Amino acid sequence: MSQTVSFSGRLRDTLSRHVEVGTVPGLVALVSRGDEVRVEALGTLHEGGTTPMGRDTIFRMASLTKPVTAAAVMILVEECRLRLDDPVETWLPELGGRQVLARIDGPLDDTVPAARSITVRDLLTLTFGFGVVFAPHPILEAALALGVVGDGTANWPTMGQDEWLRRLGTLPLMYQPGERWQYHVGSDVLGVLVSRVAARPFGEFLAERLFGPLGMVDTGFHVPPGKIHRLPASYAHDPTTGELTVWDEAAGGKYSRPPAFEAGGDGLVSTVDDYHAFLRMLASGGGGVLSRATVALMTMDHLTPGQKEEKDRYGDHFGRHGGYGFGMAVRTHRRDLASPGQFGWDGGLGTTAYADPAEDMVGILLTQTAMDSPDTPRLHQDFWTAAYQSLDA
Repeated sequence: MSQTVSFSGRLRDTLSRHVEVGTVPGLVALVSRGDEVRVEALGTLHEGGTTPMGRDTIFRMASLTKPVTAAAVMILVEECRLRLDDPVETWLPELGGRQVLARIDGPLDDTVPAARSITVRDLLTLTFGFGVVFAPHPILEAALALGVVGDGTANWPTMGQDEWLRRLGTLPLMYQPGERWQYHVGSDVLGVLVSRVAARPFGEFLAERLFGPLGMVDTGFHVPPGKIHRLPASYAHDPTTGELTVWDEAAGGKYSRPPAFEAGGDGLVSTVDDYHAFLRMLASGGGGVLSRATVALMTMDHLTPGQKEEKDRYGDHFGRHGGYGFGMAVRTHRRDLASPGQFGWDGGLGTTAYADPAEDMVGILLTQTAMDSPDTPRLHQDFWTAAYQSLDA
């Protein structure tokens, strides 16, 4: 690992202020442009602790897992072991012969047949007809009861991938395949798909085909005992007081042991340098892992205005980018300082990572403080504002 080169000026000051006022106990940030890489590690691993954040700190990446999962799928597409418009029921029979809710807030037995099969492309674009619902509905209650989706507090799922998919297959779709973008669940399904097509555990495939070639030595679905001291506690905000409360401990916590289900939507742990290697691979046009044409396809907007209805409804959280590619957001307009064509995603446990090809730039900010209050999103916004300003400093 190369020596840490610190930020200077406004970017460092901006991040330091957030640590000093307690927005997060600590953070690790990276901004690269071309061959120049600058990294800053500030604060401590644990609130009230003394162990400093380091460049090698391991983070729960949450939904930054999604672009990695999409890349794994595209490796199989390039090998002609998958095709984008193939029905997935060939490998995932649990998702064949679907029924679809007649209306999203209706009873689960009021359904109509699916107009067509779910395809690989539907899963990659999160338009396969099922996802997280951000309002009380019977389908959400049923999905929570089955453990198909989480409630934000439980360490889930507790079953293996086959049982998880079986349970998902007992529920009707919320929308027709291809009709509407809906968050998250499609990426978890993709992890199962990769495992079945490759005939091996999802994590093994990632380790051999992505993590190994890219030198991502600290990335996986859990933190082994010899590295657990490098994992911070994960924090949420008390809904009444706003104070930080521990969501997941390091030693003995959810990520200290192999999971029952290697979740393609939010299961990975990684470091700032490992994830930088992944994003630089995409930004460079595939880096020998994927072809340039595949990366171009992954990082273009695939959604119609109708498909974006639910995504855009959540404005600053999901809709601010404009578009969605395969497993990640794609910026289609200049709303802030980022260039059109920027791609990447954010993680609900406090992570954000994007590449901006127009600026030859990658930015990554890793914390372990959840996006369940305005504080962490404001930190992210300030990081990106200062990062772009620093390009001309």
